[in-house]
Amino acid sequence: MIQMLDKGRFQKPAATLSLTAGQTLELRCKGNKIGWSYPPYLDTFKDSRLSVRQHERYGQLTLVNSTAADTGEFSCWGQLCQGYVCRKDETKTGSTYIFFTEKGELFVPSPSYFDVVYLNPDRQAVVPCRVTVPSARVTLHREFPAKEIPANGTDIVYDMKRGFVYLQPHSDHQGVVYCKAEAGGKSQISVKYQLLYVEVPRGPPSTTILASSNKVRSGDDISVLCTVLGEPDVEVEFRWIYPGQKDERPVTIQDTWRLIHRGLGHTTRISQSILTVEDVATTDVGYYICTARNLQGETTVATTVEFS
Repeated sequence: MIQMLDKGRFQKPAATLSLTAGQTLELRCKGNKIGWSYPPYLDTFKDSRLSVRQHERYGQLTLVNSTAADTGEFSCWGQLCQGYVCRKDETKTGSTYIFFTEKGELFVPSPSYFDVVYLNPDRQAVVPCRVTVPSARVTLHREFPAKEIPANGTDIVYDMKRGFVYLQPHSDHQGVVYCKAEAGGKSQISVKYQLLYVEVPRGPPSTTILASSNKVRSGDDISVLCTVLGEPDVEVEFRWIYPGQKDERPVTIQDTWRLIHRGLGHTTRISQSILTVEDVATTDVGYYICTARNLQGETTVATTVEFS
């Protein structure tokens, strides 16, 4: 990876760079097929200020009118392709973390004024107080009772590229916190973060299935409900197999989810899929099978519907 400077000069960027917001950033990586990654903020909003182009001998990333919100990791890598299938060439990679300093912005701006951080006992949790000035002193504070939370290096550590990292989260950590940054004689308070302890452990979906009635008569309407209780931030996908499927029987399927709070900060995500059949006929009798999938795996449950 190389960075293009003014007057056509180039340099290899350091592991971290500090640039003034408003500057144009141009990075190049040698190769005829280059992959890129950059701060999620730019990807989420499909920002027109960012352009990525592939030239014959190098890939080029250009960011104009940079802002403090663009602070983050910029990476490139060569790609080895066979036909349309490409994989990352681990021997040809480059990256740099860039701080875009902007007057009045010590923290990387957040899209909201209040964020939720879920605490799971079996993985790290991050309060993402990232700064735009590498030399800034950053502290973590609890709102009530008001006190500073020490980053002692064993339980909580500060990483300027991530924020405050809770290495082993537990229920005592829950509550409302915020960060304070000080640099150049100025200070700034971050947005607030609600830390919620997660009640349900990681794993394949915990799934149940329930029919509105397992005994039906011709002409009835039936609904079959598939329910998953899981982590607040883990999405669930549902897939159905039902008796009338092979005959292309019209059914209605509606997927929803919501958070339920069970006191003491314990929070669970309830995801549901409802399959509805109107005007039941012979073709609708049999097994209704629901498969729920998350990043940890999948669970399949079934129920039967019969004529009474």
